Amino acid sequence: MSIHRRFAPILLASLLSAACTYAQQTDQQTAQPPAGKITLDVVVTPRSGEPVAGLQAQDFTLFDNKTARTISSFRPLGRGQDPVEVILVVDAVNAAYQTVAYARPQIEKFLRADGGHLPYPTTLAVVTDAGTQIQKGFSSDGNALRNALDRYDVGLRTIRRDTGFYGAEERLQLSLQALQSLAAREAARPGRKIILWISPGWPLLSGPNVDLAAKEQQQLFSEIVHLSTQLRQTRTTLYSIDPLGAGEGVMRVNYYQTFLKGVEKPRQVQLGDLGLQVLATQTGGLALASSNDLTALLQRAMADTSAYYELTFDPPPAEHPDEYHHLQIQLARPGLTARTLRGYYAQPSLSSAAPPQ
Repeated sequence: MSIHRRFAPILLASLLSAACTYAQQTDQQTAQPPAGKITLDVVVTPRSGEPVAGLQAQDFTLFDNKTARTISSFRPLGRGQDPVEVILVVDAVNAAYQTVAYARPQIEKFLRADGGHLPYPTTLAVVTDAGTQIQKGFSSDGNALRNALDRYDVGLRTIRRDTGFYGAEERLQLSLQALQSLAAREAARPGRKIILWISPGWPLLSGPNVDLAAKEQQQLFSEIVHLSTQLRQTRTTLYSIDPLGAGEGVMRVNYYQTFLKGVEKPRQVQLGDLGLQVLATQTGGLALASSNDLTALLQRAMADTSAYYELTFDPPPAEHPDEYHHLQIQLARPGLTARTLRGYYAQPSLSSAAPPQ
């Protein structure tokens, strides 16, 4: 028996305990009627270049589980046309002290661009071994945020990338707690949320030596459903921005792509389904790691807000709880690609779920 397989139940016990705590704290904040409209924030891009503006509703066809759905409302949006808030996260749990030290001046350069005038209200969060520090309030003054970043003490972490399975499990747990707390914090605030998570990624903890029992898969599936629903209902788009860039190995950079297909059933669950790059891609964001120019990567992520489209539709009734629906948008104009939420979990309506009288 491998050491990984033997310790998997211990990993899940601590991970799921923390997850359940956050689920209980946030369910009331994020709960919406199952039959309510779903809002999608859609970015349209050519094969290379900036997001495309000027499209009309008739340019979009929405498919839900391969069935065309009527788009009930359509709004083309850009900067200043819709409330958007940005959370800039410095991940000192999964990045080495030297990596964070390298990233800080590039983050400061991003904040000081355009004279320090940020396009949207922004706040800072720093994730460390001791927990998550979140700046109070939002500001469009990049110079003030740059000064605030200097006041955060990011010391040497005690959980290193080379501390083995136990250390990786603890880093994953801290990372998920941080994301859930940020999403819960934003639940009551209107508009779209952009999270720029500066990190080489979270431990994927999946492979041939990690087996999950059926009960563990069911528990993890429930957590995936909760987190996916929480991010969707708070209109959160997540971006994974790797400060190591070209310094990362190809396998480490690309392995997350194994887990991008949405999880339909508990028996399909792997721990890699909760990876940072996986969640970012599934929310319609990006996993950026192609350059050592962190400032450029941050600007690339923010370029998605220069032009995008808000679509709403009525989801079909679910036949059973936690029913996964894959979403796809086709465009009438050739050469363009639409990026948005990749899927959602539907719940039966209260009337269909009620027992017959």
